[in-house]
Amino acid sequence: MSNQVSIGFLGLGNMGGPMAERLIAPDIRLHVFDPRPEAVAAFTARGAIGCASAREVADKAEVVFACLPNGTVSEAVAAEVATGGAVRAYAEMSTIGKETIGRIAALMAGKGIGFVDAPISGGPAGARAGTLAMLAAGAPEARALVEPLQRRIGREVFTLGDTPGLAQVMKLVNNLLFAANLTAACEAFALGAKAGIDADTMLRMVNAGTGRSMATERVMEEVISGRFAFGAAVSILDKDVRLGVAEATALGVPMWTLEQMARVWRLAAVQGHGADDLTTVARMMEAWTGAPIRRA
Repeated sequence: MSNQVSIGFLGLGNMGGPMAERLIAPDIRLHVFDPRPEAVAAFTARGAIGCASAREVADKAEVVFACLPNGTVSEAVAAEVATGGAVRAYAEMSTIGKETIGRIAALMAGKGIGFVDAPISGGPAGARAGTLAMLAAGAPEARALVEPLQRRIGREVFTLGDTPGLAQVMKLVNNLLFAANLTAACEAFALGAKAGIDADTMLRMVNAGTGRSMATERVMEEVISGRFAFGAAVSILDKDVRLGVAEATALGVPMWTLEQMARVWRLAAVQGHGADDLTTVARMMEAWTGAPIRRA
């Protein structure tokens, strides 16, 4: 027991849960918190220590990870963590933008706690498989505490520098591309479906040709099969693309194409699809064309 290191994880949702599972190990004493008791119970059943608050986790764990739904929640949780008595390094894995990360970094610095801006990419399937791309920006001392654990969670760690916020920008670059590729794929497949082309034929041809992307190689199968179960919500991608466009605006970078793409995700969210799987954006295109994009 004396050889164990105490690690904390806050947020056990679609992404956080599978990542935290990869920290269940003989050499780690894992402390977890989530506002849903059933999520915590699933971890205590496997030997983790359930906590009643983020503050309690930070009172027990030297390194604390957080994977949370939005910036408002992230800042509230960070304020609790900053009062913890044991935490030496805090890694924020949420996608919340450079400005919010900057405020959290300043809060931690004021308390003498190392901070790493540490978003991830790869989706729920990547989290379950341990193949996530892990990003890191922060002081070298803090990164050194966090990186060995990141390597247990994901496949590769990309260091963006010493300044928190740079990893957020890199994650937003990635998610803008993903959102654009998926929007384009759904619209293009809607065209093919309207013309009468078999969905399986379209998918095989695109993935053998120059139109392929992660959206066609991994996500469009959820559409043509009718499962619509990629595992992330429309509201999450809507949040990310709005953060990305806002960051571009702040830096004076024109986003002529991506601003138009962002409107599609905003439309899906305001039409009541925010809680639906992000693949359901294809249903909007189907409604516009009257042609389902489905396997025969």
